[in-house]
Formats: sequence, structure tokens, C-alpha cells
Amino acid sequence: MHLTLRARMAWQSLRRHFGRVADQRGEGVISTAIAVLIMALIGAAMWALFQTVFTDAGERIQTNVEQIQ
Repeated sequence: MHLTLRARMAWQSLRRHFGRVADQRGEGVISTAIAVLIMALIGAAMWALFQTVFTDAGERIQTNVEQIQ
């Protein structure tokens, strides 16, 4: 194979590769932002559940302590 043909094939391969990379440039940032938002929503839901459970438990304990006294 001639050197010029090899060089041309290598150049086309590089152009195809970098063309794909340029098309997907913002995908990682967007995916990370979506993942962070989902984790924040899950965290907020867990905090609300935690507060509800411990408030409920605290009220039941207080009622039981009052009954004992």
C-alpha cells in the first residue's frame, strides 16, 4: 500500500473518531446533573421518612412514659 493511501485512511479514521467525540461533548455533564437531581430527591424523601418515623416513635414513647408515671 502506498504511503499516501495509508495517510489518507488514517486521517479519515481520525476525523470519524473526533467527529463522534465532538457530537457527545455535553453528554457526561448532563447525565451527571440528572443523577445528582435524582439522588437529591431520594435524599429528601429519605429525610422526610426519617423525620416521620422518629416523630411517631417519640410520641409513642412519651405516651408510654406518661402511662407509667
